[in-house]
Amino acid sequence: MNELPAPDHVIDIDLPKVTKSGILWTIGSFILLIAILVVVKGEFSFTFSLWGLLLFIIGYVALIVLHEAFHLLGFRIFGGVPWKRMVVGVNLKLGIAYATTDKPMTNSAIRKALLLPFWTTGIVPGLIGLYLDSGILVGLAAFLIGGAAGDFAMYKELRKLPDDWLVKDDPERPKLYLYQPGRISDTIGESPESI
Repeated sequence: MNELPAPDHVIDIDLPKVTKSGILWTIGSFILLIAILVVVKGEFSFTFSLWGLLLFIIGYVALIVLHEAFHLLGFRIFGGVPWKRMVVGVNLKLGIAYATTDKPMTNSAIRKALLLPFWTTGIVPGLIGLYLDSGILVGLAAFLIGGAAGDFAMYKELRKLPDDWLVKDDPERPKLYLYQPGRISDTIGESPESI
C-alpha cells in the first residue's frame, strides 16, 4: 500500500460546533418552512399522534440512509469513484453516519458530492411537504437540512482552496487531507489490474 506524504492542508471539523450549527439550521429551516406553509395555506394547525410520530421516525431513518447514499452517488458522478472503493456506515462513538472513499477526489468534485444530499434529502422533501401540506415532510426536511451542517462546514473550508487540489477523506473522523496537484496519485489503494 502507498504511504501518503504530509498533506498541504488539513480540514478538521469541530463536531460540538457543527452540532450547535445543525440545531440552529434545523430550527431556522423549520420556522421558515412553517412560515411559508402559513403564507401559502393561510393557517397553521398542529396535530400529534403516535402514528405520525412513527412515520416521522421511519422517515428520518430512511432519509439519513438516503443522505449517505447520495454522498456515494456524488462520489461516483462527480469524482468518478468506483462503487467498490466506497464505504458507508455509522460511527456510534461520534454519533454520526458517514459515507467515505479511499480514492482522492478533486476539491471541485468533493464539494459537489458534499452538497448533493442537502438538495435531495432536505430541499426536495421540504418542497414536497409544502406542496402536499405535510407537516411530517416539512419537519423531516428541517431535520435533514440541519443534518447537513457538517457537510456545509466542510464545504465552507474547501471553498477557500483551489478546485484542482486532491482531497483524501479520513475514514474514521470528519477530517479531510488536501494535496496540491501532482503530490499524490488519485489511484491510491488500487492494484495495477484495477486502474
